[in-house]
Amino acid sequence: MSDATPPEGATGQQTAGAGRRLARNLAFYTLARLGLVVVITVAIIGIARLVSVDIPLVVAALFALLIAMPLSLTLFKKLRTRVNEDIALVDEKRRRDKAQLRARLRGENPDGDGGTSA
Repeated sequence: MSDATPPEGATGQQTAGAGRRLARNLAFYTLARLGLVVVITVAIIGIARLVSVDIPLVVAALFALLIAMPLSLTLFKKLRTRVNEDIALVDEKRRRDKAQLRARLRGENPDGDGGTSA
């Protein structure tokens, strides 16, 4: 798990595209995991047919899901790490925007000089 802090040296430019990058990386990670489930399901059904055993598709898919869950954590570690980093960047931007909004609502200057503008 990530501690929701952006990587060292993260700039405003990096956080601006982090939302799109997060969506793209999350889609890739999700598709990779679903693909792994499909591949394992096909493998289970194929092996079952080789040994002349009839396994229903739902049962094979459930076993494939159980096998793919921990396996995807190791196989797709880089994708998962990228998703976690992007989540941290988006979360940091959201926190910063929220703090600026609260400062403006209190009548403070969001630039951080502590006084009100005239």
